[in-house]
Amino acid sequence: MPAIFLGHGNPMNALQTNSYTDAWSTMATRLRRPRAILSISAHWFIRGTAVTAMRRPRTIHDFGGFPQALYAVQYPAPGDPELAKEVQQLLAPVEVTADQEWGLDHGTWSVLNHLFPAADVPVIQLSIDATQPAEFHYAVGGWLRPLRDEGILLIGSGNIVHDLSTYAWDRHPMEPYDWAVRFESRVRESILRREHGPLIEYGSLGKDAALAAPTPEHYLPLLYILGAAAADDEITFPVEGVDGGSVSMLAVQVG
Repeated sequence: MPAIFLGHGNPMNALQTNSYTDAWSTMATRLRRPRAILSISAHWFIRGTAVTAMRRPRTIHDFGGFPQALYAVQYPAPGDPELAKEVQQLLAPVEVTADQEWGLDHGTWSVLNHLFPAADVPVIQLSIDATQPAEFHYAVGGWLRPLRDEGILLIGSGNIVHDLSTYAWDRHPMEPYDWAVRFESRVRESILRREHGPLIEYGSLGKDAALAAPTPEHYLPLLYILGAAAADDEITFPVEGVDGGSVSMLAVQVG
C-alpha cells in the first residue's frame, strides 16, 4: 500500500464538493482496498503516544462555530484492536497506550468521508506526542513502514502550511500569501529530491517556516509519511492548492 499525507483543511470539506474533495474521491478510485487504515491526525496532539484500540470508535466533532449539518456527520468505521496491538509491538520500546476513549477526529473522518464513504474499512488512529522532537515523529514513520506490506494504508492528515490567523474565513476568493507559496514550494522540492533532513528540521527552511507552521501539529503528520517511504517509492502530489490564502491542501503520496 502507499502512504499518503493529506491536507485536510476546513472541516466543511467533509460535506462540500470542491476541487479538493473531488481529488480525494479520484484518489480513492486508484487505490486498492486496504485491509485497514492507520491515521495520524493533527487533531490528536497529546502528551504521550497512544493508539485507538476500541472496536467501535466514536466520531468526534472537535471544532466549534460550524453549521449543524457538520455536527450530524457520523463516520461509523469499525476499529481494529488487533492492529492496535501490532502497532504497540512495532513501536516498542516506546510506550504506546491502548486508548479506549478517543475515536476518530475530523482530521481523519473529513477526508475518509470522500476516500471511503461507505465507512467499511477498519480505522485506527495514532496520537502525535507533543513532547517529542521532529526526529521522533519521522522515526515512528519508519517503524510503521512494515504495515504497508500487510495491506495497511498509512494516512497523515494535517496541512503543510496552516496559519488560521490569516485565513479567509469569509470564504471570499483569496490569492495565496507569498510566504505560503514559498514554503510549500521548498517542502515540495525537498520531497522530490528525497532530502528529508531539512524537512525534519523545518525551521531551517527560513523565516517563512515560522509563518507557515506557527504550531507543529499540522506539519508533523507529513514526517510520519516521509519516514514510512521506501527508497524506490514513486512520489506524487495528487492534490494541490492553497485554501483561504494560508492553508496548503497539498497531498503527498509515496508508493
